[in-house]
Amino acid sequence: MHGTPHIVSDVMTHTVTAVGRRATFKEIVRMMQDWKVSALPVLEGEGRVVGLVSEADLLPKEEFRDSDPNRYTQLRRLSDLAKAGGLTAEELMTAPALTTRPDATLAEAARTMARARVKRLPVVNELGMLEGIVSRSDLLKVFLRDDEDLAEEVRREVVSSLFPPPGSSVVVQVHEGVVKLVGRVRDTSLIPVVARLVRAVEGVVDVDFELEGREGSQSPSAPTGPTTKGVRDPAPDAR
Repeated sequence: MHGTPHIVSDVMTHTVTAVGRRATFKEIVRMMQDWKVSALPVLEGEGRVVGLVSEADLLPKEEFRDSDPNRYTQLRRLSDLAKAGGLTAEELMTAPALTTRPDATLAEAARTMARARVKRLPVVNELGMLEGIVSRSDLLKVFLRDDEDLAEEVRREVVSSLFPPPGSSVVVQVHEGVVKLVGRVRDTSLIPVVARLVRAVEGVVDVDFELEGREGSQSPSAPTGPTTKGVRDPAPDAR
């Protein structure tokens, strides 16, 4: 396989607005409004990321502005109540900041976001210096790849390696990111492997099969994945 997965530096935003520890509440709100962002990295020194301040960190000030929370709320939401009284980025930020590296794969960044339930990650180098920021929408950019681009990669990186002619004859079709492999193959036992490899291609939404085994093919294994369909055994007279 010669293809390489996309990495964070391919899709991240390189120009990032950030604040220092001493930035005031109103300065933070103003910068978010001016730059139309929902979070800002907090930096110290020459650009080392020490935290992230988001709209969620700012909202407790409004939520608790005219309320007197009961004891249960106080115990359950100690962090939010502390942020309601925060005046600077240092008091408001979530720290330490959850970050990612420029050379991390999109899958790695997506897993980090999902596990931490965050919408964005500052991108830092090996010294912790800010290089950019990557959001959920950035990670979804790979699904904008052209269907023909996907088809070409699947042909080149998967089909040509595992289903080469003349033993196999496979046509790759792609529509709206869904890859469909149609034709006849010598070794149907490779279909589950092909399914995994095709799904690993950046931008593929799903994979489907309409494949038949040639004479002398091995017994097919059940393809993996929730929606892999259309794998057919060879007709009895073709065995």
